[in-house]
Amino acid sequence: MHGLSRLGNGVSNNNNNGRIINLSSPSPPSSPRIRHSRVKTLVYKQGLGEKLVFSLFSLVFRRKGVLLLAPLLYIAGMLLFMGSFGFTVLDLGHGVEIVYRRGGGGGGGGGAPGSVYRSPKVFKRLWNVMESDVNGSSHNALMAAWKPRVKSLWKPCISTNVSAAGSDSNGYFIIEANGGLNQQRLSICDAVAVAGLLNATLVIPIFHLNSVWRDSSKFGDIFDEDFFIYALSKNVKVVKELPKEVLERYNYNISSIVNLRLKAWSSPAYYLQKVLPQLLRLGAVRVAPFSNRLAHAVPANIQGLRCLANFEALRFAEPIRLLAEKMVDRMVTKSVQSGGKYVSVHLRFEMDMVAFSCCEYDFGEAEKLEMDLARERGWKGKFRRRGRVIRPGANRIDGKCPLTPLEVGMMLRGMGFNNNTLVYVAAGNIYKADKYMAPLRQMFPLLQTKDTLATTEELAPFKGHSSRLAALDYTVCLHSEVFVSTQGGNFPHFLIGHRRYLYKGHAETIKPDKRKLVQLLDKPSIRWDYFKKQMQDMLRHNDAKGIELRKPAASLYTFPMPDCMCKEPDPEPETETDPA
Repeated sequence: MHGLSRLGNGVSNNNNNGRIINLSSPSPPSSPRIRHSRVKTLVYKQGLGEKLVFSLFSLVFRRKGVLLLAPLLYIAGMLLFMGSFGFTVLDLGHGVEIVYRRGGGGGGGGGAPGSVYRSPKVFKRLWNVMESDVNGSSHNALMAAWKPRVKSLWKPCISTNVSAAGSDSNGYFIIEANGGLNQQRLSICDAVAVAGLLNATLVIPIFHLNSVWRDSSKFGDIFDEDFFIYALSKNVKVVKELPKEVLERYNYNISSIVNLRLKAWSSPAYYLQKVLPQLLRLGAVRVAPFSNRLAHAVPANIQGLRCLANFEALRFAEPIRLLAEKMVDRMVTKSVQSGGKYVSVHLRFEMDMVAFSCCEYDFGEAEKLEMDLARERGWKGKFRRRGRVIRPGANRIDGKCPLTPLEVGMMLRGMGFNNNTLVYVAAGNIYKADKYMAPLRQMFPLLQTKDTLATTEELAPFKGHSSRLAALDYTVCLHSEVFVSTQGGNFPHFLIGHRRYLYKGHAETIKPDKRKLVQLLDKPSIRWDYFKKQMQDMLRHNDAKGIELRKPAASLYTFPMPDCMCKEPDPEPETETDPA
């Protein structure tokens, strides 16, 4: 007899069946084409059709016109705004258009505020003031970046209320985790939750060789398999591979097992109605690829399995863990002047990220050609499709351009992190590293990366395995006093939640307001004291937003409260005692 589902009747309030969302690299939005035309005053007699349209608009305005037409008015205003500040549209052929500023060049005149990369000019003018400001003060924001909190503290508190799968398991659930390290992590944790929901036995996930990451690592090369199985043993049964008798049924070929095509963000009810019958009938099913296939909002016991998998069961394999711990210890030792505290920065300024963003930095023809080739190499015609509009200036205004190392450095110095601050940069291969990293090293001479923190011999086993290298970065960032997320993606998505889980609910993370930052750095005449005040306000805002509860549509991997954590009771006020 087969075991029943652990969810009961499968009722869920979640009906989210939205589209698949790639968390790792959001696509730049397309834009309406910008045209300019003169308006002539004409006197003519309205036809019947025009009278009907006029009557319809009049009716809308009398009713709910302001609310309904507000988006249209906003778009019209933006087009006028962009046009008035000198944007122009160039047709590149094949239906691709690119929007540039008139008189663009090296960041000269023209362009809406924030649309031009003038940060190097601002840095060059403010450098001496910046240095003298630091030399005249011993204060380092690292020592008091976050306000001490007596109230609103949280602690890990995972409740699954699910019995372990035993001999009455409904079958074997097999998934293929695609993407990089943290997208794989997402798939693994969701698979644990689905296996618990279906009362299935989970087979250690298979890792798909991703065309971008190109890492052939298996689950056991990145995560501790035995610990994973042990940590989940009371809730979900996990096996390293399918039993021989099941493999024999499929001629020892896993690809012969039925591959189910599931909707994105499927609800628990969907799994019970569509997947469970197949599992009971076949004894084993697989989902490949398995990413973003479970809704954010699920019953508490299933949510608890996600918490257990992500925050407790998934730990890195021993070779990664041992080297990562050494790297953290070295960072603490090197930052002795700041009490062992250091800043970590997730810097997304690799060539593929810069190319995908469609942003401009040096405005030269060589850069444009290099970026065009990188986009074609990585995305095969995606950016040459008919109707594609590339808007470098508008992307920058919207905060969609990756921050350069210089911009990150200026932001941190403005926030009060002085040149004695130990900074760890987690990144891939930085685009034109010699050019773009130089200002950041100038501002923070104690800067470290995994290549400076670990020896060549220590890193040798990890070279060519991007997920294992990312695991080293993840660990060093996890234990920093301050973490800086510059571009979003799965790495900070998981890391911010993990930091909340470890640090009493507070993310202790800086997420820059990039729209505000690019506007400030587009003003070559800006004063240092004004810029510094704006940055310190930004730091205070990040402190205030550090503790946030998960909203229904949000991910617990970023917001673990209240699903994975419980609020500690406020300390009782001390009562005065009678000395008599």
